[in-house]
Amino acid sequence: MSISVMLEMVAASEPERAAVVSDGTRTSAAELSELADRAAGLIGSSGAGHVAYVGTGGIMLPLLLFGSARAAVAFTPLNYRLSAAALRELIDRLPTPLIVVDAEYLDMVAGCGKQVIDSALFFAALRTASGDHEVQDASPDDVAVLLFTSGTTSRPKAVELTHANLTGYVMGTVEFASAEPDDAALVCVPPYHVAGVGAALSNLYAGRRTVYLRQFDPTRWIDLVRAERITNATVVPTMLDRIVTALRARPGIDLPTLRTLAYGGSKAPLPLVRAAIELLPEVGLVNAYGLTETSSTIAVSTPEDHRIAHGSGDPVVARRLGSVGRAVPGVELQIRDATGTVLGSGEVGELFVRGPQVSGVYAEIGSVLDPDGWFPTKDLAELDTDGFLFIGGRSDDTIIRGGENIAPAELEDVLVEHPQVREVAVIGVPDEQWGQIIVAVVVPSPGTTPDPELLRAYVRENLRGSRTPDRVVFRDQLPTTPTGKILRRTLVQEFSAVPSIAKEAS
Repeated sequence: MSISVMLEMVAASEPERAAVVSDGTRTSAAELSELADRAAGLIGSSGAGHVAYVGTGGIMLPLLLFGSARAAVAFTPLNYRLSAAALRELIDRLPTPLIVVDAEYLDMVAGCGKQVIDSALFFAALRTASGDHEVQDASPDDVAVLLFTSGTTSRPKAVELTHANLTGYVMGTVEFASAEPDDAALVCVPPYHVAGVGAALSNLYAGRRTVYLRQFDPTRWIDLVRAERITNATVVPTMLDRIVTALRARPGIDLPTLRTLAYGGSKAPLPLVRAAIELLPEVGLVNAYGLTETSSTIAVSTPEDHRIAHGSGDPVVARRLGSVGRAVPGVELQIRDATGTVLGSGEVGELFVRGPQVSGVYAEIGSVLDPDGWFPTKDLAELDTDGFLFIGGRSDDTIIRGGENIAPAELEDVLVEHPQVREVAVIGVPDEQWGQIIVAVVVPSPGTTPDPELLRAYVRENLRGSRTPDRVVFRDQLPTTPTGKILRRTLVQEFSAVPSIAKEAS
């Protein structure tokens, strides 16, 4: 079935219930459905074979998502933070697109040779557009959303998510109309991220009022949680870090309605997770792990998982605070070695996933699923005896020093526990003698000046000597994507261009 059916279900069951709050304006489920019909009419009359959106979201995300579905064309929210050249390169890869653009980004797409319309003008046109557009009956196998990966290690890939993939994700993880009457979800993840698409669908299907914060600011986030009586929120770890800092700066401030705070998109340092648990004891933390190719979340660590692990004296259970939890219903997980052999619990290998929500199909490449439908994530991982999943970083990031494979996450998990380390990224840099050497790029904790040799000794005390960084360097911040993923490629390029690193390290 099409994702638009989910909007039809909500509009039919509770038409007057507020579905979206954006820029202070409330839109009911019935109004959203009518606007989506009118958007489909405008899209159809444009002759576009695709709809793209460049902007910060708000109501435009669900409106164009469902409007495109009802026009039976695919929808692509694009990264407005890219350079004009990078953005146009992605636009050129879309078939006959209609590009809806927030005013502040119009200059970035000017002269691209495609149909372009200001999002405000598009929205205004809906008010006078015909509402009698005949809804197209999209096939479950039709592409509903095409998303470009972040491209942290290579050229962004165009991931095809079908209606079946997206409805499989939502219906496998959310019960229809299960939310309480006053439930409200605060969404501040960017619209071009799969979590933004997943939130638009799952919150609507559950019956939660979705409140959009188009540009994240921790103070504004806190105030909006209080003003809109938010019950559920989703952030990336960098946002969580800023929220914790802002709450500490406002002693006595509370978030009385917030029940669940989910984080994901990149790895969250354990000290940050502990700080959030202790600062917000009444709020249930959720760690959600997923990929663009899997239509969002495939594994979840629940609030109960967090509480048990945080308070446990059993090292096996306590370690699960760093887990991304267990597979969601309908998703299967396997860990395989380089030969394809399925590994047992506690063994590290590449994570493979399978299920209705898993795409594994790229627009210009085709399917990368194996004959049995398994998708290779390229994430190093392990499963414990109770099915808790631990992610150890990308297999592409593995450092090979003197013939020994070293996962950067292994060192990062140790270093980030040092009180003088706020953030850290470990990379491999080419070296004539060792093949690669280990460089730890550290952001110091505020007010500290760490000694590189003491940090190297700290790693040596907790890991094998061969895991000790050859070099520790300091930066004010790490290069990251807007969702907090470290741009290791940028660091590798930087330090590979410094000849003295290899010489000094060896």
